[in-house]
Amino acid sequence: MQLIYEKSTPGRNGVRLPASDVPAAAALPESLLRTEAAGLPEVSELDLVRHFTILSQRNFSVDTNFYPLGSCTMKYNAKVLENAAALFAPFHPMTALLPQGAACCQGTLGMLYDLGQMLADITGMDEVTTQPLAGAHGEMTGIMLISAYHKAKGNKKKYVLVPDSSHGTNPASAAMAGYEIITVPTAPYGDMDLELFKKAMNSEVAAVMMTCPNTLGLFNPHIKEISDIAHSHDALMYYDGANLNAIMGKVKPGDVGFDVVHVNLHKTFGTPHGGGGPGAGPVGVKKSLIPFLPQPRIVMDGEGQFLLETANQLSIGRTANFFGNFGVMVKAYAYIIMLGRQGLIQVSEQAVLNANYIKEKLKAYYDVPYDMTCMHECVFSASKQLAHGVHAIDIAKYLIDKGYHPPTVYFPMIVKEAIMIEPTETESKATMDAFIQVMIEAAQVAETDPQALHDAPLTMPIGRLDETKAAREQNVCCQW
Repeated sequence: MQLIYEKSTPGRNGVRLPASDVPAAAALPESLLRTEAAGLPEVSELDLVRHFTILSQRNFSVDTNFYPLGSCTMKYNAKVLENAAALFAPFHPMTALLPQGAACCQGTLGMLYDLGQMLADITGMDEVTTQPLAGAHGEMTGIMLISAYHKAKGNKKKYVLVPDSSHGTNPASAAMAGYEIITVPTAPYGDMDLELFKKAMNSEVAAVMMTCPNTLGLFNPHIKEISDIAHSHDALMYYDGANLNAIMGKVKPGDVGFDVVHVNLHKTFGTPHGGGGPGAGPVGVKKSLIPFLPQPRIVMDGEGQFLLETANQLSIGRTANFFGNFGVMVKAYAYIIMLGRQGLIQVSEQAVLNANYIKEKLKAYYDVPYDMTCMHECVFSASKQLAHGVHAIDIAKYLIDKGYHPPTVYFPMIVKEAIMIEPTETESKATMDAFIQVMIEAAQVAETDPQALHDAPLTMPIGRLDETKAAREQNVCCQW
């Protein structure tokens, strides 16, 4: 039985390297030379192409399957965005840092500047930096900006406050920046408990980090009051932009009191996500934080020329090479331009409609811990199925056999046996109806034949894994 990754055949070759042109005088010391061959695979070009093509066909992707991964906004990535990015391929943004660079890269700098302006408008911020390379990197940048702000004012701040439903990166980013975390529980109505929040707030709190709508898919009706209370203690409000897809054109985070926002371009603005990435996490700020933004900053002079500002001593410094993941910026820019203001509003309206449609169709079969109108995603609990020995993970594996990527399970952690579904705006009613039917079928099978769910998946190259063991003892040379 051949191992799936063991494709090497002695003597095969898919490349012919040129003769070495390194002078003999440049020879490396003996201590740095290999004593035996590197042991690289010997494969033909055809072997290589077939191997990776076959592997790719075993993947789930937005292009091939419904991908209802909650809190991830796995929307379709329009191919025209790739064409837009290709237009800028010859113009490396690093060129702008050369002595004469800004003058010959006005189009490139202008695109980045305009994107920042559009993101600032969408989020209600005053300025945006495109440097952060991902959402978590944006969080880290944002919390560094908050720290710099407080230090410049001489504030002695010690804590960052987060809801217990927050993304795990929120407390992680704050802790990495040197803050201690205060966690506020969720109230029965599904949002951060307002009374407990008031008790937790004090003059040593540097920031409140929130996702709104939160990870239960609910918009906090008290968000302006929360912001006002935080500001009364000279704490800043940080907006985790993971769920921005629900409110574009409806609510600007800056209008309800947020001071810092990170935006996931690979979620909200149509650029590839995860393995199709890279991502990007631009950060927007209110006016009081502009002096601390990473440099170089792209600014416009009085004659409409784009220049690079590098002299601000208050800046937290460079947080990434270049100006972020440039190709991703181009795709997001094209996405926003194509849709326009009304198109972005329609995106959010359709995403919210789709999530509520799924919630209403499945609420008779799965528990809904917070049964109210949701936003972009709906959260169920498999507690009914647990009575038959079936867990959320069993339902997830069953969906794989039916051709659907599983929803997010076991998050948010405040919901027992959580199943979080986010259809985004891209899915049709027909696709959602087919998915809903399979979810209903899974609930019925849980009652009549729970072992069938425990055995799933049966149609994939690899069956059920011990996921804890797999994470700790990886073996990629599994038998095929």
